Amino acid sequence: MSGSVGDLGLQEQEAVAKFRENLQDLLPTVPKTDDCFLLCWLAPRLAWKFDLQKSEDTLRKHMEFWKQQDLDNILVWQPPEVIQLYDSGDLCGYDYEGCPVWFDITGTLDPKGLLLSAFKQEVIRKRIKVCEMLLYQCELQSEKFGRKIETAVMVFDMEGLGLKHSWKPAVEVYQQFFAILEANYPETLKNLIAVRTPRLFPVAFNLVKSFMSEETHRKIVILGANWKEELLKFISPDQLPAEFGGTMTDPDGNPKCLTKINYGGEVPKRYYVRNQVKKYEHTVTVGRGSSLQVENEILFPGCVLKWQFDSDGGDIGFGIFLKTKMGQRQRAGKMAEVPSQRYNAHMVPEDGSLTCLRAGIYVLRFDNTYSLMHGKKVSYTMEVLLPNKASEEKIQGLEATRPPLQHNEDPSHPCACAHQPLAPPSLSLVPCSPG
Repeated sequence: MSGSVGDLGLQEQEAVAKFRENLQDLLPTVPKTDDCFLLCWLAPRLAWKFDLQKSEDTLRKHMEFWKQQDLDNILVWQPPEVIQLYDSGDLCGYDYEGCPVWFDITGTLDPKGLLLSAFKQEVIRKRIKVCEMLLYQCELQSEKFGRKIETAVMVFDMEGLGLKHSWKPAVEVYQQFFAILEANYPETLKNLIAVRTPRLFPVAFNLVKSFMSEETHRKIVILGANWKEELLKFISPDQLPAEFGGTMTDPDGNPKCLTKINYGGEVPKRYYVRNQVKKYEHTVTVGRGSSLQVENEILFPGCVLKWQFDSDGGDIGFGIFLKTKMGQRQRAGKMAEVPSQRYNAHMVPEDGSLTCLRAGIYVLRFDNTYSLMHGKKVSYTMEVLLPNKASEEKIQGLEATRPPLQHNEDPSHPCACAHQPLAPPSLSLVPCSPG
């Protein structure tokens, strides 16, 4: 953090108090409610020029993110085996002030192999878990030293960075990670230190820097040829692996500390799932200049809408909208971080989930309106998970009172969209004229 509650003047303290007052309805669900926590959300990137409304909106969006990602349980969540074995990086040591240090071994990472072997959201969720692990380590260090430790150091080892790391789906993962970091973990990063940077590094950095705030840019340190000596200015030798200029080694003397840090490596092709035959429930063609809309009726808040899709013939746009009343529609992204954007689903499958905080008609839209020359074949699967047994029984009771299905509601009909325990979704193709 750029300061602490005790460093604030009267005007700033009043701003913190007003911020707390504005959040009375939200505070019971917030993981922490102390002034230091609120200050992290009140002050980031604003240089103490407090913007109460912007800070409130940001924290409220974070709590939606908290629910969507189930952050209450993320520390016990285990990613798939291929991510555990080949997604490089680990916590190793602490800096001079007791802040935890994360080593991200970027150069040896096989991003294409990972994304051909696991869902992209699983790879991103692993990085969200890293952020929560670092926060947990900060809490443990705070208890150990009897003072607040709230930030972490990240060391990015870029040796081996090459063209494979600029594969577009891989770049999108890093872009999304830094966007999540900025939106949900303000004032958490102490320094981002890059070492062994090759000539390609400026190109790679340009691909992600727009997803970082100016405050994060100021925390980036790029070390040169004498990087080992410079790194010791941040981390003491006994907390730094010998591979990086310190004295820490494995019990067998290995300077890389392989028992502490995962160095990744090439993913064996036996893990690849992209080239296996996928059994999607539906395959449709979205014509040039058109869009496909799939409606799902959610009867109860708390249901989870899950999807997976890929495309043939190029990328495809995807987004989710909420219709709360007949003839009305609002972006679900306003409440659930599912904005409409183009995905390279012809390279790797896309997947995701949305916890539906409100009942209504959720519209999944596959967008090809930007392509006036080529249609796209889209294969997709959707399912709705019920929040609890009571809701399931209630829905079954409603299903028993529903009138018989009409022809256009028949799940076996070509226009049907999904087989679910809720009201059958409907599908429509919407052409869009070039003008």
